[in-house]
Amino acid sequence: MEKKKGGAIALLPILVFLVFYLGLGIIFEYVMKIEMGFYNIPIVVAFLLAILVACFQNKSLNFESKLDLMAKGVGDPTILTMLLIFLTAGIFVGTVGRNSAESVAYFMLSIVPAKFAVAILFIVACFVSTAMGTSCGTIALIMPIALAVGKTAGFSIPLCIGSIIGGSMFGDNLSFISDTTIAACGTQGCEMKAKFKQNFWIALPAAIATLIVIIVMSMQTDINTSINESYNLVELIPYVLVLVGGLAGFNVFLVLLAGIGSGAIIVIANGSVAPVDLLKNMGTGASGSFETGFVAILVAALCALIREYGGFEALLSVIGKMFKGKHAGQLGIGLLVGIMDIATANNTVSIVMVGPIAKSMSETYGITSEKTASILDIYSCAFQGIIPYGAQMLYSISAAVTLGYTVSAFEIMPYLFYPFFLLASSIIFMFLVPDHGMKKTVKRTVAE
Repeated sequence: MEKKKGGAIALLPILVFLVFYLGLGIIFEYVMKIEMGFYNIPIVVAFLLAILVACFQNKSLNFESKLDLMAKGVGDPTILTMLLIFLTAGIFVGTVGRNSAESVAYFMLSIVPAKFAVAILFIVACFVSTAMGTSCGTIALIMPIALAVGKTAGFSIPLCIGSIIGGSMFGDNLSFISDTTIAACGTQGCEMKAKFKQNFWIALPAAIATLIVIIVMSMQTDINTSINESYNLVELIPYVLVLVGGLAGFNVFLVLLAGIGSGAIIVIANGSVAPVDLLKNMGTGASGSFETGFVAILVAALCALIREYGGFEALLSVIGKMFKGKHAGQLGIGLLVGIMDIATANNTVSIVMVGPIAKSMSETYGITSEKTASILDIYSCAFQGIIPYGAQMLYSISAAVTLGYTVSAFEIMPYLFYPFFLLASSIIFMFLVPDHGMKKTVKRTVAE
């Protein structure tokens, strides 16, 4: 089968997806004023529409040939690995439940002065999101605690919300079992530990800078109270096992199985969950990853057609003219996934969509796979943490409203310190810090 080179029209399915998804999202969210408007649009249907458009393109291939191309794209081992990790990570989150997260928060709040409560909750959100691999899950668990602490101690509610969103994005970016990490490493074919090493030294300065700002602002608040709630340190064991196992470089499936096994034993032994309910929680956790899994499958099929039609070559040609040199190439990858996140309001989906293109770019510019995976994860999470219509922001506002607080996204945005610091840190590392991990050879020549 003859492969067309540089066919810009091959990118039409992506444009159709963006117009359908983003267009309806804007109408639902801002015209019809539907709560969580962007998340009422079935993203799977949007991708099916894009695939349908792709199937009507390129008349030189019959439908059976196109099905064969899509099957080969879906049958890639990295796609299967991603799906299995998605499911296993979901089961882990369903197993450990919310009690563990509350224990982390109340344990740390019990050993520090109340004046530093928001700073501690930021650290807790960082830990819990890294251990659980979900920003929205972390927000759902920690936000009620943060708002209660803020009200009791007299802290600014937007500061509390912004701090928790920032902490949740820290773990969403770094966690070994985060959807974004799985997608970034899966699409680039790199080890999670290698990506973590690249990512950590960029995220750490951003987290430290955020913590300093939160402490400075907290010191300006008059606090005359203490925070004391019960906690159970045994419930931290599954989290610690997952974190330590991931950092040690053990197989991600073994790490997750250890977390699931220890978590199941603990919740049954302490009587917090009945065996039947535990199985239901595991099923609920697994089902929470179904949509992400289907999206990964559909995107793999769509990208197989776009690649065959020459869409990637066309996009790379444009990017090559705009971003010249290795450092600029990294920024190009970051901005590409960031723009896709703005359009989809979903950092995992944006990585899955941009991943194949980013892999081609990394080969062109001579960027290591772990560096590319790190850039994809950083920029998708940073943009996701900033946009006012992202799930993290909407969940946070919903939690505040439920507890009797009226706050808007634009009141919270000035307190989203971590996502902004993360973007700044990434740019500094791109252009000012020598990268000894760059490949010494490239497949195609790019102007320096």
